[in-house]
Amino acid sequence: MNAMSSIKQKIAQYLLSAAGGKKNQPTGTLSSQVVRRAVSRAHRDIADWKSAEQRTRSTDDPRYTSLQDLYLEITNDALLTSQINNRVEQTVAAPFELVDAAGTVNDEQTLKLRSLPCVTDIIRAILESEYYGYSLIEFIPDGETIRMANLPRRNIDPVFGRFFPDTTNDTHIKFREMPEYGKYILEFNDDQIGLLNKTVPHVLFKKFAQSCWSELCEIYGIPPRYLKTNTSDPQMLARGEQMMQDMGNAAAFVIDTNEEFSFADGTSTNGDVYKSLITLCNQEISMLISGAIIGQDTKNGNYSKEQSSQTILERLCDSDKRAVETYMNSTVLPALVQLGWLGAGDIRFRFASVEDPDKLWTMVKEVLPYKDVDSKWLEEKFSIPVSDKAPMSDGLSALMMQHLTGGDPRFFG
Repeated sequence: MNAMSSIKQKIAQYLLSAAGGKKNQPTGTLSSQVVRRAVSRAHRDIADWKSAEQRTRSTDDPRYTSLQDLYLEITNDALLTSQINNRVEQTVAAPFELVDAAGTVNDEQTLKLRSLPCVTDIIRAILESEYYGYSLIEFIPDGETIRMANLPRRNIDPVFGRFFPDTTNDTHIKFREMPEYGKYILEFNDDQIGLLNKTVPHVLFKKFAQSCWSELCEIYGIPPRYLKTNTSDPQMLARGEQMMQDMGNAAAFVIDTNEEFSFADGTSTNGDVYKSLITLCNQEISMLISGAIIGQDTKNGNYSKEQSSQTILERLCDSDKRAVETYMNSTVLPALVQLGWLGAGDIRFRFASVEDPDKLWTMVKEVLPYKDVDSKWLEEKFSIPVSDKAPMSDGLSALMMQHLTGGDPRFFG
């Protein structure tokens, strides 16, 4: 029996066992049991956030539906989305490999894992558990391979391990007690609340400030105009209304001696208070996700500040990679081995080290005056055709050395 047949057989056994679940519980895979419900897109405020957060802290029946719905709403914010993607994509796009106990790369197993269509989705689910608090995934059949279903977080209670097919009632499945848990059903649990909970007030305040600023522009962007006329005269009133409606197309018109046309004084503010609040919220969001304010303060920004901010972000990305390696080695790889996708043996997941070409080129230039560098290695690393230099005379060689060393007597007899 080949590997693909083995995978199909094991998946079929899983489907049969899941269908024969406990009495009065829905049957089938967890992802197929989800009852889709419309998510309210009503205006959210701080009271909604505190209520949703309090619901998750219930000691006997915590529910995360409202909080996850709120997370879905705030992730529509452009800055928050860009900050999360900027951090997550650096780990998702990083090359990885499988190694044995001695640290030798197993090319066959590595290629097999890379050929799994959902491997990037698995890594992304691990990373998102830090922001949303948890992730629950399920392996399901898809022809000759395996695909991954990311179970809706609003249907999950990560405290007691309950899965609610329908969030409007109490019927649930304790997925941690299922025999498929750890094999077909995998869980990545961070701290149950997630980093997004700290960004909620800043996004809500930012939306409030944007709404108020937009209203200010709508009301005072063009100064209000008014016309004094005899409102008791229907003819003059109709004529005045028509003039005001046509003013955008015909800025000149004739009025009666008893009429007076003027522009009202606009507001004295230009929205600086809203701009300051939006800027503050953007900075707080950036600090939470990236550890620094990167590329936003163009007025006071400078190269050294951006470099230090990028260094902080790189450290956070390194931490994300370590978390992914831990989950892959402790949870994902054992499951894939049981499913027959990977071969049994002592294998370990790690991210491949990536060389910095700029730093490497600087090191090459610094060592060239003192040591020979292999031409073939230079061509492979930098794609630069090179050849050995013609030998120099003793006199020219001495002058070259004197120039490179600044005449330091330690280099001469």
